[in-house]
Amino acid sequence: MSFVRSRKLSSMLLFALLFACLMGASKGGNFFQDFDITWGDQRAKILNGGQLLTLSLDKASGSGFQSKNEYLFGRIDMQIKLVAGNSAGTVTAYYLSSQGSTHDEIDFEFLGNATGEPYILHTNVFSQGKGDREQQFYLWFDPTKAFHTYSIVWNKQRIIFLVDNIPIRVFHNLESVGVPFPNKQAMRIHSSLWNADDWATRGGLVKTDWTQAPFTASYRNFKANACIWSPASPCTSTSPNSVQDNAWQVQALDAPGRNRLRWVQQKYMIYNYCTDLKRFPQGLPPECKRSRFL
Repeated sequence: MSFVRSRKLSSMLLFALLFACLMGASKGGNFFQDFDITWGDQRAKILNGGQLLTLSLDKASGSGFQSKNEYLFGRIDMQIKLVAGNSAGTVTAYYLSSQGSTHDEIDFEFLGNATGEPYILHTNVFSQGKGDREQQFYLWFDPTKAFHTYSIVWNKQRIIFLVDNIPIRVFHNLESVGVPFPNKQAMRIHSSLWNADDWATRGGLVKTDWTQAPFTASYRNFKANACIWSPASPCTSTSPNSVQDNAWQVQALDAPGRNRLRWVQQKYMIYNYCTDLKRFPQGLPPECKRSRFL
């Protein structure tokens, strides 16, 4: 074999290995490998060889799961199809959380509603056990008809909430002005489907219709490009070979992203703690003074 041919084959092999690494880094997770069912008995099911997970709620109990790994910064993507029909009183929660009374948490919560009425997407950020940073939105599509991707980008500079890769909210690291930011506690991914008809729909006025049970939400195409935390290794990247997959480490909004954020917040935001003067008579929290479009 000639030197030129040998070198060409070596280059092709190297490219093939690199391509395989990149594809492996981008591949979605498997629910059997990545998650534990935490409650609900048989109401939570992993199906299709680990490619689909369903949570169900009936009058006796809801159900939930959590990730096997803890993460300290990363990008988490999950495709979810929410409870269809009359989902009033139900809450589907999908969030990152650490443990303890001073826990950190980054929340998506989907508040069900009567048939034909829109879901409310509730978001919140907890730092050192304190939340009270709620923003709520209607969605621009029916989240029960098909799967949609809900993403959390969490890096040292900011937290970005995305729906189908459209930013709906950004929470910046403003520790420099005394605003706590979740950056020291590792968090697991959690999700649950449960009954909250004392508050979830129109402040508790609309109750859960148990004749519609069981209520079911479905999950697929989980993906974590993130730092897996352990006591021995504070950060083991899930995507060590892909610059693109590790872009979350410095991800921010460019001009088109800021325009999309404004579009969502102007047309679909229905509550913003940063404009609730009655709730904060002594003055709005310091992070609210930077921009309306946080």
